[in-house]
Amino acid sequence: MNQLFALPTALCLPVPDIEALIQGQTIAAMPKMFIRPGQRFALYPANFLHTSLSLEQYYHSGVLPIAKTANLNPDNSQKVVIIAWAKCELCQILDGSKPLDILSQLTIWTPERLKEILRQQEYIFLTYLRVYQLPDAQEVSVNNLVQEKLGKLMSVPAAVSGSEANPILSDRTFAQRKRQLENLEPPLYPELEELESSLALFSMNNPTAKELDNDIKVFLGWSSNKLIKQSDPDLAWINDIAALGNRSQEKDESKSNYQAGTEFENIVRQSLEFLGFTVDYFHRGGAGGVDVFCSQPYPLVGECKAGKRIPNDTAVQLLNLGTLRLKSQELFKQATKLIIGPGEPTTQLQDAAKVQDMAIINPETLEKLVKLQSNYRNSIDLFKLREYLKAGKCDDEVEKYIEKVSKEIKLRSHIIQLVKNYLQNSGIESAGVDSLHGAYFGSNPPQPLKPQEMHEILIELSSPLTGYLGRVKGEDSRRDRFYYLRDLPL
Repeated sequence: MNQLFALPTALCLPVPDIEALIQGQTIAAMPKMFIRPGQRFALYPANFLHTSLSLEQYYHSGVLPIAKTANLNPDNSQKVVIIAWAKCELCQILDGSKPLDILSQLTIWTPERLKEILRQQEYIFLTYLRVYQLPDAQEVSVNNLVQEKLGKLMSVPAAVSGSEANPILSDRTFAQRKRQLENLEPPLYPELEELESSLALFSMNNPTAKELDNDIKVFLGWSSNKLIKQSDPDLAWINDIAALGNRSQEKDESKSNYQAGTEFENIVRQSLEFLGFTVDYFHRGGAGGVDVFCSQPYPLVGECKAGKRIPNDTAVQLLNLGTLRLKSQELFKQATKLIIGPGEPTTQLQDAAKVQDMAIINPETLEKLVKLQSNYRNSIDLFKLREYLKAGKCDDEVEKYIEKVSKEIKLRSHIIQLVKNYLQNSGIESAGVDSLHGAYFGSNPPQPLKPQEMHEILIELSSPLTGYLGRVKGEDSRRDRFYYLRDLPL
């Protein structure tokens, strides 16, 4: 499957067509010649169109962002980058008797574009392409005859090597899309496709819209489920938590102790808020103030110390300030008490923290919690976390909680893949708990599970708020059936 082979020829297509194929928005191309099924070729991007139509008349709205950002005019570039290859699975010759409106809905081209082709050559070559990413992008010299070769096979100026290791769509998804196009079955979710088209117009500059756009593409079968998780520039601060807490005066002479302490307090508040706490910004630290107070989901009062180590009197300081500044002594007594600072606490500080029921963690531990929450939103259960915030130094305890959550995520990712593979291998749309439980024990499972435990996880994964699996309710819970929607990448 992963063996490399040479691709001496390429199909020359406009840049937006190739991008849509790579993104899984379409499995079809419209060459100017019949292509024999089974042929393999690289996909050579051409930066122009042979048409009198505007882009809006040529492509559907979902492809317009790609088309408008591509340079669709001939230039003097001497190199072309090829990143994908394709295998022809079917080639149809269509005439005007086919319902062009449905064909248009199932492809990236407008009815105007389809009619233009029929006026020019009286028939359409519709080629079904199984597309694969190249192991590495390959740069080749520009073919000087590329304008004449648009829509045709041509020799590649330099050797291109491909493999079947990275298909854009899974076997099952491609088979479904091929059947739908071959039978000209109308789209199953036209409203979702319309929403995706709208999102595509501004998702390039909006990370939240981009994430929703990707989820919709996966649901529609337009995109690989192994999506690459893009780093969110708005979350870059997460990587600074430990650095601000472990502030070294020798390396940071430009900042006063007060400024360094304030920066660390601010990022601790931001971190706790990101984990799900409601931070009361009335308490902003400073001289004589409580550094951090969270009111929900339970009261938490914290003291932040940046530098090389936590001072011995920090526990006493937190006790005094908390007692004085909070609304009541009872509130302080009930609150979870947390000291966050660098280094190994002294025996004196440890003893005081244990007497006053105060947990102590390093900035590195807080950063690990925030990164886990960033990678898997809402994975941190703050009430369960509280059970691991033991009196005294408790980094090891919190690490146990992080490891526990990570194992739970890995288990769920494994079960999602199990459902996906079981349905693909058996050729069925959904499966019951008993069948999936039987397959689970032959899948090198991360841990043993009873049928009822697995059923509970399957229901959790099929919740509308998670959406990794779908669920068909049975007459009773034992007859529930589940189907695959999207991956949980680790």
